[in-house]
Amino acid sequence: MSVESDDAAESSSGASPRNPSRSSRPSNVNKNTSQKTKATHTIDRTQEYDDFIATLRTYHKQRGTSFEPEPWVGSAHLDLLKVFRHVVAAGGYDHVSATTLEWRKLATELGLDVTDRSAAGVAYALKSAFLKYLAAYEILTIHKKEPPPPQILEHESAKGGGLLTRTLENYTPKKGPTTVARAVSVNASASETDDTPARKETPARKETPRSGGTSRNLRVAPPQRVIFQPDTGTARQTRPAAASSQQSSHSHSATGTPTPQAKMAQPQGHSHPQPMGMTQQVHAPHMGHTVRGPSFNYNPLNPEATSTLVQNFEPRLDMVPIQMRPVETPANSPAEFDRRRRQERLKASGLFPQPQPARPPPGATVFEGPNIYVRCLCALRSGIPSEQAYALHHLVKISYERGDKFKFENFAGLAEGLVSKGLEVGGKFFHVNWTIDYSGDPDESNLEELDGLNGTPDILERIARLQPKDVLDNIQPADFADDMVQITEAVLTMRNMVTLPENAMQMADFPVLRDLVCIILHLPNIESVVELKHCALDIAEQLAPYIVLDAEDALYRTLIAQLHSTDRGAILTALRATTRLSMFLGETNRLPDVPASVLQNILDWLMLNDDELIDACLDFLYVYTAFIANIEPLLKTVGAPHLVNHLVRLLSHGARRIQKDYATEPEKKLPACENPLPIPEDLREQLLQMGEPDRCFAWLKCLFEEDPDSAITQIAIWQAYQASFSLHLQQMSRPMINAAEFIKNVPHVFKEAEPQIVKEMGERGETQKFIIRGVRPRMHPTTTEGREYVPCLWKTPVPPGNGRPGHRTQCIRHFKTAEQLYNHIIVEHVGEKPGADGKFADRERDLYCTWGSCARFPRLQKMQLSVFMNHIKTHTKAAQQKIALAHAHAASVDGAVGNKRPRRTYIVPPRTISIHLEETPFLRDERQQSVPMGIPFSAVLVLRNVARNVSKADGLVLDLPDLASEGQGQSASPLEHLFRPVTARLCDIMAKNQLLASYIQQVLEITRDNY
Repeated sequence: MSVESDDAAESSSGASPRNPSRSSRPSNVNKNTSQKTKATHTIDRTQEYDDFIATLRTYHKQRGTSFEPEPWVGSAHLDLLKVFRHVVAAGGYDHVSATTLEWRKLATELGLDVTDRSAAGVAYALKSAFLKYLAAYEILTIHKKEPPPPQILEHESAKGGGLLTRTLENYTPKKGPTTVARAVSVNASASETDDTPARKETPARKETPRSGGTSRNLRVAPPQRVIFQPDTGTARQTRPAAASSQQSSHSHSATGTPTPQAKMAQPQGHSHPQPMGMTQQVHAPHMGHTVRGPSFNYNPLNPEATSTLVQNFEPRLDMVPIQMRPVETPANSPAEFDRRRRQERLKASGLFPQPQPARPPPGATVFEGPNIYVRCLCALRSGIPSEQAYALHHLVKISYERGDKFKFENFAGLAEGLVSKGLEVGGKFFHVNWTIDYSGDPDESNLEELDGLNGTPDILERIARLQPKDVLDNIQPADFADDMVQITEAVLTMRNMVTLPENAMQMADFPVLRDLVCIILHLPNIESVVELKHCALDIAEQLAPYIVLDAEDALYRTLIAQLHSTDRGAILTALRATTRLSMFLGETNRLPDVPASVLQNILDWLMLNDDELIDACLDFLYVYTAFIANIEPLLKTVGAPHLVNHLVRLLSHGARRIQKDYATEPEKKLPACENPLPIPEDLREQLLQMGEPDRCFAWLKCLFEEDPDSAITQIAIWQAYQASFSLHLQQMSRPMINAAEFIKNVPHVFKEAEPQIVKEMGERGETQKFIIRGVRPRMHPTTTEGREYVPCLWKTPVPPGNGRPGHRTQCIRHFKTAEQLYNHIIVEHVGEKPGADGKFADRERDLYCTWGSCARFPRLQKMQLSVFMNHIKTHTKAAQQKIALAHAHAASVDGAVGNKRPRRTYIVPPRTISIHLEETPFLRDERQQSVPMGIPFSAVLVLRNVARNVSKADGLVLDLPDLASEGQGQSASPLEHLFRPVTARLCDIMAKNQLLASYIQQVLEITRDNY
């Protein structure tokens, strides 16, 4: 059925059990999708969109179903309002599902990323999103019906349709995968992730029409099971029983029918006969009870318990024949005995080499010990330098290459071992040996003992009391350098591991790691510890979103102190770490007690040509200015006007001026003329030099053009051709093409042209009209090279007569150049004739201009002929420039589209207005793609915080002598002092930058309301 066309395409996108190679076939259903789909699906965040999402959220809350406002489909978030409108316009969910490949068509129209391989998947994802979030709303609002319950609507898959008729009585939910299918999928996933080889699966039975949820074959019977029957007979046979067994065996052999036991007793491939006494037979009744043999040959006494499967079962015991090996003796193997005697003599003399440990044969299973992770952990905790060097070397590689699966929670003691190794750096530069106490009650009098459970609050004071060692940075002992390499590897391993969010969350609750960061960052400023300090700062940056620090915390004070550094890398990392404090927690990062020198440094860094550093400084200022308590220290320390001016300057950081054309009037299509234009004289002379049918082709190209919506009668176009050349060809005694051949030549020139016979109803009834569809007369003739002639727009007055009032008729002549048009107007319409020298006499006479809609000289008035001729030149030049501009516009449009077709003269180009805008570079956040990121965006957010909190601050007094000296005094508010000088620039940026317009508008509204 067509209802599940997209669903079937989706399910067939992968390999199926019935046709494993199906996924490798190229699909031809949508083979041009990747070439045609160029648009990108975006979300238009209008007020209508916000209202629609709010209505949907309320409806799903009342319905008790989950709701996601921007579900992910393909490679973009979905605009639910666009999807709802498209599906409703297409007839609704049921109608779209019942139409073959309609969901793919909708996905393409919506601009989703549809390619040859992803077409089915994107279509099914779009259908699933509509079913889950919009189907019930469509039934309620569009069809005015009560939607089905969620358990048979949102909780079901998107396969199928028929939502309007779906009820609890007539709908059966689809069954999930069978237990066997789930087991196979679990085993498959386990085999992909586990390093240990999984147990080999038994060969899967061939899928039958109903053997699984995904196959469509019949079910087969389950594999036969052999019922186990315990052997209740005697373990050993007595001699009489053995004798009876021999007799029974002989009796069976005499009949020629071998028993199953006889078959087992004679293995294949063995030529020696086996004694019959070795064969087990069914024991004869003895001493009042039945003596049973092997369980597989037991027949129960009760016929109801008899199973044909058990009776017909014949075991397959592939008994391998015993390989007979001869016993080595001095007679049959003298060389071997000589070798043994020689070895015994060498052993007695002490010259026999020590036996080497035997290597296991290839393919043999041996115990390899623990894996590399456990070995590294044990080696690290052993305290042996060589073992620790081995462990740290491999831990660095593991944390870098397998960081996504190397977690602290899986290896108990790893974090403690790495931190203990990192603390050894203190003894290299100070007279100290740091130790960790995990009892919860450390000895506070011991300067070297750190609290492993709660952290050490006075760690900075302890570091300040340490006695430094004399360490030469350029010359170091070998053991010192080796120890520093191991310490750096331990800290680097932790740095690599905390980049994983799970590890960072766990290490945020490990206080001794913060103490280690403080100890490392307070080491002497020498080159040998630069890498170590950067690793410590990276650890602090990764832990910052999961910890809360107050102004007295040692790590917070240490990070703020790094902002006095001259190392750009340390400054960047410290800025990012302090900005991200408690980002993922409920606590608010207030950044208290930031020194004035740090704020001044941040303002100075804003003037550098370093985008990364500027971005980090703006992020810091955004968090810092979010609280009113921080506004006054900031503005008084760095100078309020300077800060605001720098922020306004950064609004245009990296801006690029662009020009956009907006159409004020759409393009228009002029009506077609019924009769072709007369051919210009110079063009006629040129075409008369050609022969047929070249003359016919050239005449059609110069006087006609393609238009699929227009038509001309065959008699009109033939008469126009006759009027152009018939008389002249007769005078030249040259033949002219006949009418039939002429009509046949029209489709050769214009591909869209087609001779037709149209039936029309007239006064005399139905009549036939012979036309040519797809062509129309040109508005202006063209040369054979395609250049348009300049038209004469002079209107000649016609006196009244024959019952018609006086009017003006426009001249229909065309000329190749503006100079020819100028001479035509002066001679033909004005009535002046040149003298013998070819010049016109400048005399005064009554003149007026009737060119087009010119109103310069509307009625007769006396003027010099030279003045009037200069006026006429403006018309001729303007007419030629107008045609040139039309050609340029057509060339630009065709070049943008990629076409090279001739200009359509019957299309009046749209009127446009050019607007110059500013476009600033920005980045998209993966989690919030609708929000632009970048330096200008961060700057406008800081400006908004400053404006908002300055307006809320009570009693804020700023020292602004420059504005006070201008007569404004203290009457103006601090907000007006800060933002009035830059208001004009803010308005200019708001008008030119569309991305920042809404945010700058908020700043201007705040300042306007508080002036």
